[in-house]
Parts: sequence; C-alpha cells; structure tokens
Amino acid sequence: MQRWRGLEQIPGGWGRCVVTIGVFDGIHRGHQQLISHAVRQARGRNLPCVLLTFDPHPAEVVRPGSHPAQLTTLPRRAELAEELGVDVFCVLPFTPEVSRIPADQFAHEVLVERLHAALVVVGENFRFGHKAAGDIAVLNQLGERFGFEVESDHLLTGPALRDGAADGSVTFSSTYVRSCIDAGDVGAAAAALGRHHRLEGIVVRGAGRGGKDLGFPTANLSTPAFAAIPADGIYAAWFTHRRRGATEPGPALPAAVSIGSNPTFSGTERTVEAFVLDVDADFYGEHVELDFVRRLRGQVRFDSADDLIEQMNRDVAQVREILRADG
Repeated sequence: MQRWRGLEQIPGGWGRCVVTIGVFDGIHRGHQQLISHAVRQARGRNLPCVLLTFDPHPAEVVRPGSHPAQLTTLPRRAELAEELGVDVFCVLPFTPEVSRIPADQFAHEVLVERLHAALVVVGENFRFGHKAAGDIAVLNQLGERFGFEVESDHLLTGPALRDGAADGSVTFSSTYVRSCIDAGDVGAAAAALGRHHRLEGIVVRGAGRGGKDLGFPTANLSTPAFAAIPADGIYAAWFTHRRRGATEPGPALPAAVSIGSNPTFSGTERTVEAFVLDVDADFYGEHVELDFVRRLRGQVRFDSADDLIEQMNRDVAQVREILRADG
C-alpha cells in the first residue's frame, strides 16, 4: 500500500480511482463496512482504492481545544486500512486554509483535478467543505457536474453492550467507542471496533513505588497527546513491544495494567503501568502496544502496602484466567 502525506505526493501520471473520505478514527466496524464497500467497487472497476483522511482532527482546527480522544494513531489507521485492501492511504494536512475551502472547490480541486476520482464512497452522514455545508445531496450534484459517481453507505448498527450484556442497539461511531473507553468498558468498545482497543506509548522511567519494591515491576507508558486512555482501574491486556531497530513486534504477552494516580501512595499524576506476567525484562525506551481485554475493577485506596500486594496477587490470578480464555 502506498502512503501519501499531502496531495503533492500523488505520482505523475496518476489515473482514475475510487475514493473514500473520512477521519476514520478507530476504523471501527462501521468504517470497515464503508471501506470494504469502496474496495469492492475499486476491484470491480479495476481501479486503485484511495482512502483520504485528515490530520490533525478537523475539530481541533475549527474549534481549538476540542480535539477528541484519539482511538488510533495515523500509522495504526494505515495498517488497518491496508488489511482491508486499500491501495493508497492519503493524509491531507487539515489547516485553517483547508477548513475554509467551499464544498464545490474541494470536490473540483481535490477529488477531480488531483485524485481523478471515478467514484466517491462515503457514509450517509458525510459532511464536507467550509462550515460542513456539503452533504450527500451536494456531493451528488457536484459528481454530475464534474464527472464522478457517488455512493453512500448506511450507518452500521449493532447491540449496545454494558458490562458484557446486551443493552439495546447503537449506531457504531467513533463517538460511541470513545464513550465506552471513557467508561472503562473496553469489552463494549471491542464489540464496536471488531478488535481490542489499543493504546500505544513509549516506556519511560516511573516513580518505582508500585513496582519492584512491591514485587510487581511495571512498564510505565508515555502515551501520545489526545490518546484515548480507558477509565481509571485495573485491566487485563495483551502487551506487545518492539525492540529498538526491530522491524516486527515481539509476541503478545499477558499483562495486568493499572491506570490511575496510585491512591494508596497519595499519587496525583495519572499514569498507565503494565505488569507483564512471567517476564523479567527492562522495556525502557521501547514502543509498546496494549490491547485491552477486560476491566477487573476500579482504583481503590488500600490501608497498607500489604493489603495492596494481596489484592494485586488476586488481580494477577484473574488476569491469567481472562487472557487464557481470550487467547
């Protein structure tokens, strides 16, 4: 799969293609349906499929300070798009100037003159152009005017889960997934994503208070800005790390993950700490991925370190059972 940043990277002689457009944060099941639709149409026409996305999130440019929690990094989004069969992952830097482009100008300059779109595939709630003035009806009109077809896909719905049990239905969206993660319900998030929610980061030195001194050395993660971090609590997760210089990640390892401010020791800074089971290694400086499987409990303040250690042993035993079933 080709990866472009900016329309300037479109190669000379680029022909027609099928384009799907969106932020696609999370590439959840609704996104997967839409992208797969575009890929099928591209294959049927013997054309490449281009996924056009934006960075940073348009909300942050239009309303500074409103950047939503990020479900996936751009590299991860590209990996997931490639798995779905996308041929080109094109990132359009979203600037104040881009935000002011009218819908008709965006269609002509980006979709027609630069990408040479034969077909544009979008979700039924798609909006574009200055002040989001363009919708599906406008896009269809512009397609007739400029010579490209338009297909819209309905939004995907499914059962809403709460603590593993069905609780009505919901439209799968990035907003819904963020709400699940914010509540600590990583199981419901996984049902909407079609996979476990992943949090990435670099292992840094921590306070060490809850680590080696207690018999549970942890890898402390420094996460990207705006990362969607689950609610405070203890989680069962798969821990994957990539050695510096390595091209492939290592195996997925079982881990007990603590998110919070360490109330037993009067902590104030919110941290993400992973205790990797049955592994004695220093992961300092390595890139780490945590795939969250289930939340065990919330953060609790214990009266003593001994009480905390006793609970941590119970947590580790529960993590083993959960990940044994998940694996």
